[in-house]
Amino acid sequence: MRWTLRTSNSDETLLFGRKLGETLVGDELFLLVGSLGAGKTTMTQGIANGLGVNEYTKSPTFVLVNEYEGRVPLVHADLYRVAQTEEAWLLGLDDYMFTGAVIVVEWGDRAQDIFPDDHIVITIEVVSDDVRDIIIESKGSESEITLGMIRKNWEFSRQE
Repeated sequence: MRWTLRTSNSDETLLFGRKLGETLVGDELFLLVGSLGAGKTTMTQGIANGLGVNEYTKSPTFVLVNEYEGRVPLVHADLYRVAQTEEAWLLGLDDYMFTGAVIVVEWGDRAQDIFPDDHIVITIEVVSDDVRDIIIESKGSESEITLGMIRKNWEFSRQE
Protein backbone atom coordinates (compact mmCIF):
# COMPACT_ATOMS: atom_id res chain seq x y z
CA MET A 1 0.00 0.00 0.00
CA ARG A 2 1.23 3.48 -0.83
CA TRP A 3 -0.23 6.74 0.40
CA THR A 4 0.88 10.32 -0.21
CA LEU A 5 -0.14 13.37 1.77
CA ARG A 6 0.99 16.96 1.75
CA THR A 7 1.77 19.07 4.79
CA SER A 8 1.90 22.84 4.52
CA ASN A 9 4.21 23.58 7.46
CA SER A 10 6.37 21.90 10.09
CA ASP A 11 3.55 22.04 12.67
CA GLU A 12 1.38 19.94 10.37
CA THR A 13 4.24 17.46 9.83
CA LEU A 14 4.61 17.25 13.62
CA LEU A 15 0.84 16.73 13.99
CA PHE A 16 0.86 13.95 11.41
CA GLY A 17 3.72 12.29 13.30
CA ARG A 18 1.73 12.55 16.55
CA LYS A 19 -1.36 10.97 14.97
CA LEU A 20 0.87 8.25 13.54
CA GLY A 21 2.40 7.62 17.00
CA GLU A 22 -1.02 7.47 18.65
CA THR A 23 -1.90 4.60 16.33
CA LEU A 24 1.11 2.40 17.12
CA VAL A 25 1.15 -0.58 19.47
CA GLY A 26 4.82 -1.64 19.25
CA ASP A 27 7.00 -3.78 17.01
CA GLU A 28 6.65 -1.33 14.12
CA LEU A 29 9.64 -0.29 12.06
CA PHE A 30 9.82 3.00 10.13
CA LEU A 31 12.61 3.93 7.74
CA LEU A 32 12.62 7.69 7.16
CA VAL A 33 14.09 8.97 3.92
CA GLY A 34 14.63 12.54 2.74
CA SER A 35 17.19 15.25 2.20
CA LEU A 36 18.79 17.27 4.98
CA GLY A 37 16.15 19.53 6.51
CA ALA A 38 13.23 17.69 4.93
CA GLY A 39 11.55 17.01 8.28
CA LYS A 40 12.66 13.53 9.37
CA THR A 41 13.43 14.63 12.93
CA THR A 42 10.22 16.68 13.11
CA MET A 43 8.29 13.58 12.05
CA THR A 44 10.09 11.55 14.72
CA GLN A 45 9.29 14.15 17.39
CA GLY A 46 5.63 13.86 16.45
CA ILE A 47 5.76 10.07 16.65
CA ALA A 48 7.38 10.35 20.08
CA ASN A 49 4.62 12.72 21.24
CA GLY A 50 1.99 10.26 20.03
CA LEU A 51 3.74 7.46 21.94
CA GLY A 52 3.65 9.51 25.14
CA VAL A 53 7.37 10.27 25.27
CA ASN A 54 7.71 13.25 27.62
CA GLU A 55 11.24 14.29 26.73
CA TYR A 56 12.46 16.19 23.69
CA THR A 57 13.64 13.85 20.96
CA LYS A 58 16.58 15.11 18.99
CA SER A 59 18.34 13.55 16.08
CA PRO A 60 20.94 11.07 17.34
CA THR A 61 23.37 11.98 14.54
CA PHE A 62 26.43 11.64 16.76
CA VAL A 63 25.09 9.11 19.29
CA LEU A 64 23.44 7.11 16.45
CA VAL A 65 20.76 5.46 18.66
CA ASN A 66 18.54 6.93 21.42
CA GLU A 67 15.94 5.10 23.49
CA TYR A 68 12.87 6.78 24.98
CA GLU A 69 10.19 5.53 27.35
CA GLY A 70 6.55 6.26 26.64
CA ARG A 71 3.29 4.35 26.34
CA VAL A 72 5.34 2.25 23.94
CA PRO A 73 9.17 2.45 23.95
CA LEU A 74 10.75 4.36 21.07
CA VAL A 75 14.12 3.55 19.53
CA HIS A 76 15.36 6.41 17.35
CA ALA A 77 18.36 5.74 15.12
CA ASP A 78 20.13 7.99 12.65
CA LEU A 79 22.27 6.47 9.92
CA TYR A 80 23.45 9.78 8.41
CA ARG A 81 27.06 9.15 9.46
CA VAL A 82 27.00 5.48 8.46
CA ALA A 83 28.96 4.96 5.26
CA GLN A 84 28.39 1.22 4.72
CA THR A 85 25.69 -1.30 5.53
CA GLU A 86 28.16 -3.22 7.70
CA GLU A 87 28.54 -0.19 9.99
CA ALA A 88 24.79 -0.05 10.51
CA TRP A 89 24.76 -3.74 11.30
CA LEU A 90 27.38 -3.17 14.02
CA LEU A 91 25.05 -0.70 15.78
CA GLY A 92 23.02 -3.69 16.94
CA LEU A 93 19.71 -2.41 15.64
CA ASP A 94 18.61 -6.01 15.16
CA ASP A 95 18.66 -6.35 18.98
CA TYR A 96 15.73 -3.91 19.13
CA MET A 97 13.58 -5.81 16.64
CA PHE A 98 10.54 -7.59 18.05
CA THR A 99 11.03 -6.23 21.57
CA GLY A 100 7.75 -4.30 21.58
CA ALA A 101 9.42 -0.99 20.72
CA VAL A 102 8.63 1.32 17.85
CA ILE A 103 11.80 1.79 15.80
CA VAL A 104 12.32 4.93 13.73
CA VAL A 105 15.45 5.07 11.58
CA GLU A 106 16.39 8.35 9.92
CA TRP A 107 18.36 7.87 6.69
CA GLY A 108 17.05 4.28 6.77
CA ASP A 109 17.70 3.87 3.05
CA ARG A 110 21.44 3.77 3.79
CA ALA A 111 21.15 0.25 5.20
CA GLN A 112 17.74 -1.00 4.14
CA ASP A 113 19.10 -4.55 3.66
CA ILE A 114 19.69 -5.10 7.39
CA PHE A 115 16.04 -4.59 8.35
CA PRO A 116 13.18 -7.09 8.26
CA ASP A 117 11.21 -7.15 5.02
CA ASP A 118 8.02 -6.02 6.80
CA HIS A 119 8.41 -2.30 7.54
CA ILE A 120 7.13 1.12 6.51
CA VAL A 121 9.16 3.60 4.47
CA ILE A 122 8.31 7.29 4.91
CA THR A 123 9.86 9.49 2.24
CA ILE A 124 9.66 13.23 2.88
CA GLU A 125 10.09 15.33 -0.24
CA VAL A 126 10.65 19.08 -0.06
CA VAL A 127 8.17 20.89 -2.31
CA SER A 128 8.96 24.41 -1.07
CA ASP A 129 10.28 26.08 2.10
CA ASP A 130 7.31 24.90 4.16
CA VAL A 131 5.48 22.34 2.02
CA ARG A 132 6.34 18.64 2.16
CA ASP A 133 5.01 15.61 0.32
CA ILE A 134 5.04 12.63 2.65
CA ILE A 135 4.99 9.30 0.83
CA ILE A 136 4.25 6.34 3.10
CA GLU A 137 4.72 2.85 1.75
CA SER A 138 4.13 -0.45 3.51
CA LYS A 139 6.50 -3.29 2.78
CA GLY A 140 4.71 -6.37 4.06
CA SER A 141 1.36 -7.57 5.35
CA GLU A 142 1.68 -6.38 8.97
CA SER A 143 2.90 -2.98 7.82
CA GLU A 144 0.00 -2.73 5.41
CA ILE A 145 -2.43 -3.18 8.30
CA THR A 146 -0.54 -0.57 10.33
CA LEU A 147 -0.53 1.88 7.44
CA GLY A 148 -4.28 1.40 6.99
CA MET A 149 -4.84 2.26 10.67
CA ILE A 150 -2.53 5.30 10.44
CA ARG A 151 -4.39 6.59 7.40
CA LYS A 152 -7.80 6.14 9.05
CA ASN A 153 -6.62 7.93 12.20
CA TRP A 154 -5.22 10.84 10.16
CA GLU A 155 -8.30 11.18 7.97
CA PHE A 156 -10.60 10.99 10.99
CA SER A 157 -8.60 13.74 12.76
CA ARG A 158 -8.91 15.98 9.67
CA GLN A 159 -12.73 15.71 9.84
CA GLU A 160 -12.90 17.02 13.41
